[in-house]
Amino acid sequence: MSKVKIGVIGCGNISDIYFKNLTGLYENTEVFACCDLNTALSEAAAKKYGIPHIYTMEEMLTDTSIELVINLTPPKAHFTISKQILSAGKHLYSEKPLAIEFSEASELVSLAKEKGLYLGCSPDTFLGAGIGTARKLIDDGVIGSPIACTAFFACHGPEDWHPNPEFFYQYGAGPMLDMGPYYLTTLAFLMGGFHSVSGITNISIKERLITSEPKKGSVIAVEVPTYISGHIRFQSGAVGSITTTFDVWKHKHPLIEIYGTEGTISVPDPNFFDGPVMVQTRNEEFKEAPLFSPYTDNVRGLGISQMAKCIREGGRNKASGEVALHVLEAMKAFDISAERGAVYQMTTKIEPMDPMPTINKPGEV
Repeated sequence: MSKVKIGVIGCGNISDIYFKNLTGLYENTEVFACCDLNTALSEAAAKKYGIPHIYTMEEMLTDTSIELVINLTPPKAHFTISKQILSAGKHLYSEKPLAIEFSEASELVSLAKEKGLYLGCSPDTFLGAGIGTARKLIDDGVIGSPIACTAFFACHGPEDWHPNPEFFYQYGAGPMLDMGPYYLTTLAFLMGGFHSVSGITNISIKERLITSEPKKGSVIAVEVPTYISGHIRFQSGAVGSITTTFDVWKHKHPLIEIYGTEGTISVPDPNFFDGPVMVQTRNEEFKEAPLFSPYTDNVRGLGISQMAKCIREGGRNKASGEVALHVLEAMKAFDISAERGAVYQMTTKIEPMDPMPTINKPGEV
């Protein structure tokens, strides 16, 4: 099977792990070109990873040898750039979120379908060994029928460590749009799609002091809720809750737990690919479950490699635009519910998300 030639738009912080894995781990991907408005970043990436071409975006979209383009630009630019990629007839994989507006993301999904193109979106951590093992335990009936779940992400924001933390507090970001995709995609993978949601939100701290370099001492005016508490009814009838916040210094909450009629699964951090996965049934104590997959390291790009396989062989990509759209609607709906004081009925539905097949070594899909 020939490799899929890839172009990457955006060579900022997150790009390094993509370049590393797509050039050195996955057997079916070839990074053919990269571009960034800051040419120093694209030049550095090309030199470090042996990427043969440094393009402008126009050059990338008109090069007929490039089949798939990855959009790693800031969230506010996702829709505009992704629409240009699809309009140019290229398959697209975007960093999360697919767009910052539900209507824009819906337009991208429709455009990809109209043109017969694959559309994918991060996160792809749910395809790794940790969350995949939790799914296998559910599918094998170890905890009976899933009836409820909890998800909890809390930290005190990125202003203590990120070099440019301002955008985390601007429209289109915040703890839900930043970290919610990992947690909600995992819940959809393990529990199924969402039927309805409700939420309560708050901007707990109106201004944030940057303590990281190089902007130490600057103040950020917070535009978006930094504490979001949501409830979910799944299409199956099960229920769940999720909290995402930048307002908490420390906590001891489990990150994700799935509750079944016969037991409980404690799911590992959905921002990573590994374990541990802890499981208990009835009156037994928790014990660690063996991981069933070799994808335990930081293998970001797994969803891209799986989509590249679909481009060559057909089939449904797993980290899909439809899933990203469903998750984005839920994330936006928590705010809408909070503003209206009413439960929000989801307008999108997703088919059950298939797990990864058993593989023998990293790099295979």
